[in-house]
Amino acid sequence: MIELGNVIETEEIIKINDENQKITNDELAVEFPFTIFLNDVEIVTLLVTPFKLKFLTVGFLFDEGFLRHKDDIKSITIDEEKGVANVKTNQDINFIKEMLNKRLITSGCGRSSTFYNVKDSFFVINKRSFELNLQDIFNLNTVFQKKSELFKRTGCVHSSAICNINKILVFADDIGRHNSVDKVIGECILNDIDLFDKILLTTGRVSSDIVLKAGKVGLPVIVSHSAVTSLAIKFSKRLNIALLGFTRFKRVNVYNKGNICLKMKN
Repeated sequence: MIELGNVIETEEIIKINDENQKITNDELAVEFPFTIFLNDVEIVTLLVTPFKLKFLTVGFLFDEGFLRHKDDIKSITIDEEKGVANVKTNQDINFIKEMLNKRLITSGCGRSSTFYNVKDSFFVINKRSFELNLQDIFNLNTVFQKKSELFKRTGCVHSSAICNINKILVFADDIGRHNSVDKVIGECILNDIDLFDKILLTTGRVSSDIVLKAGKVGLPVIVSHSAVTSLAIKFSKRLNIALLGFTRFKRVNVYNKGNICLKMKN
């Protein structure tokens, strides 16, 4: 459970309903600029919900291709007051600068760029096959949709989770859908949770950059409450990632099955 006092602010507003109006207090999700430095090189400033910042930092650096192994990390320092992360690694400065030159414009939420392209050799092509019951997906999604206290109070965040077929293992909220994905992936990496047989649940739309994040860390399944884009489908097929969207109670659109055998329980 997060301390919501750190991520919620209260603002006086005028609430209008038909011809009636009243002055009341409304709860708002905090938007916070957060800058990541890697070996003293400024990488990016994200607009975030200010919790799980260490996990966000690690997830972002892995998902964007700056880091490839947990052991590359020497130290992580988070200054929450200044909104700064300083990460020291074994990476060569020239490699970092080369990655910065790969920045592309994306459909970003919370930021507007990503740092690799589809020709990057570090994407994981999923080859492991396993069976998933759609009823398990529906059950997980039901729990997932009720889990965010921050959304209940503000209506202003996206949520993501890493799951196995039985339960949610890691969960995070953020004003940015990319950030929420980075947070749960970063938490798994730092806690040595293998991602190669896990499911990414998200409330946000799945654009190509979300699929590429999954491809960087070997996630085989993405399940979204929302829509997917045409390029996301193309990339999911290229990376062999199962892609499911518009997931509701007993309803789902399967855009790509990957290596997953999808079955319904009797």
